[in-house]
Amino acid sequence: MTKTTPWFIFFYLQLLPCCFGALQYEFYKGKCGSYDVEDIVHDAVSKKCQNDPTTSAALLHMLFHDCFVNGCDASLLLDGKDSEKTAFPSFTVRGYDVIDEAKAAVEELCPGVVSCADIVVLATRDSVLASGGGKYKVKTGRRDGNISLAKNVDLPPPFISMQEAITRFAAKGLNVQDMVHLLGAHTVGVAHCSSFKDRLYNFTGTRKPDPAMNPLLLRSLKHQCPKNAKVDNTANLDQNLPSSTVIDNSYYQQILMNKGVVQFDQVLSSHPLTKPTVTALATGPDFSKIFGEAVAKMSDIEVLTNMEGEIRSSCRARNKHM
Repeated sequence: MTKTTPWFIFFYLQLLPCCFGALQYEFYKGKCGSYDVEDIVHDAVSKKCQNDPTTSAALLHMLFHDCFVNGCDASLLLDGKDSEKTAFPSFTVRGYDVIDEAKAAVEELCPGVVSCADIVVLATRDSVLASGGGKYKVKTGRRDGNISLAKNVDLPPPFISMQEAITRFAAKGLNVQDMVHLLGAHTVGVAHCSSFKDRLYNFTGTRKPDPAMNPLLLRSLKHQCPKNAKVDNTANLDQNLPSSTVIDNSYYQQILMNKGVVQFDQVLSSHPLTKPTVTALATGPDFSKIFGEAVAKMSDIEVLTNMEGEIRSSCRARNKHM
C-alpha cells in the first residue's frame, strides 16, 4: 500500500478474495442480512412449477445450453441482436421468465449480491425437486459473464455420433457415465419432429423408417409428425406418458424397449460404452441421487469467480460501467 492509497480502499481489496473465490456450499449465507438467498429463489421457482409442470425441463435445457458454451456464467440470458439466445440451437430454450422473477425477488431484498449464474443453478435444482427428482446440493459463488455471441454456440446435435458426443462431453470435464446420467433430463424433455423425422420416413436415405424403432412408437410418432406437416410439433422423449413430467428413471426403461425418439437416445441403449450404465439406471433405485450429482457437476463447468465476471442487476443486460 502506498502512502497515497486510502486505508479503506486497501481494506476493501483485502476483503475481495474472501467474498468471491472458489465455489462453496451456502456461499451467500450471511451476505444478505437475515434473508436466505436460496429460500428466496426456491419460493419463486416453486410457484412457477405449480403452475407449469414443464418448468424443470425448461430450466434443465437452459442450464445445459448455458454451461456448454462459455461455461455456467448466465451469458445465455443476455439480450442482443447477436447474443447466444439468437443462435438457432437456442431457439428452443425457454424459462427466461422464471429466472427473471427469481432475480427480481432476490434483488428486492438483497440488491447487487447474487449472480444470475447462481440463480440459474439454484432455480434448476429447485425445479428438479418440484418434479420429483429429489434435492441435491450445489455450490454457489459464480459471477456473470459479459460475453454472449451467437457464433460461440456449438452444441451437440441430436444426430451426433457416440464418439463425437463422448469427445464433446470430455472437453467439459464430463466422462461417459456423466453423459449418460445427464441425459436422464430427457425423462421430462421433448424433441421437435424435425430432429427425428428422418427416422420415421427416410432413415439413412433408405426412404424407409428406422428398423430399430419400436413399431408402436413409429405409428404414434407418424401421427404426431405427418410427413408433409407445416408445423414442427414435439414429442415426449420419455414415451411413458404418466411420468413425462416426472424426473425418474422411466426414460432409460423406455429406450431399452427401443422407444428412443431421437437417434442418439436409441444408440445410448445399445452402445457397449453406455448400455451398462443405461441398464443400471433403468433397474436401480437411486436415480434421483445420481442425476442430482451429475447436474451439480455440470453446474461447475468453467465458472467465473473473483473479479472475472460481474453481478448483473438484470439477467438480460450487462451492467453499465462508468
